[in-house]
Amino acid sequence: MDIIFIDELRIATLIGIYPREQTVPQTLEISLQIGTSTAHAGSSDDIRDTIDYAAVVERLRADLEQRHFHLLEKLAEHVAGVVLDDFGAAWVRVSVAKPGVMRGVRRAGVVIERGRPAQTT
Repeated sequence: MDIIFIDELRIATLIGIYPREQTVPQTLEISLQIGTSTAHAGSSDDIRDTIDYAAVVERLRADLEQRHFHLLEKLAEHVAGVVLDDFGAAWVRVSVAKPGVMRGVRRAGVVIERGRPAQTT
């Protein structure tokens, strides 16, 4: 399994449980490790044979700027679902962090890893 990665994508979205967080967008840092085979793209040199990380970024930006989540965990699950379902990844590791959310803390967040269910024949 190969990995396509996107590190520290910054997206402003409504995230949080407190009243102020529900009205003022916050910048999140999202990092992805996307499991897929890149062997075919490596020989064809064709973007259609891989997961286009620019398309992933564009989709997540457009999607998350229009949504509100209470918890980072829910947002991470949503991101994982998009990458797995819409881009056909075999698995994905999603890291979502709020920078500077608490005094003395550089970042706080969550990391999840999800994969496609095993197929039975």
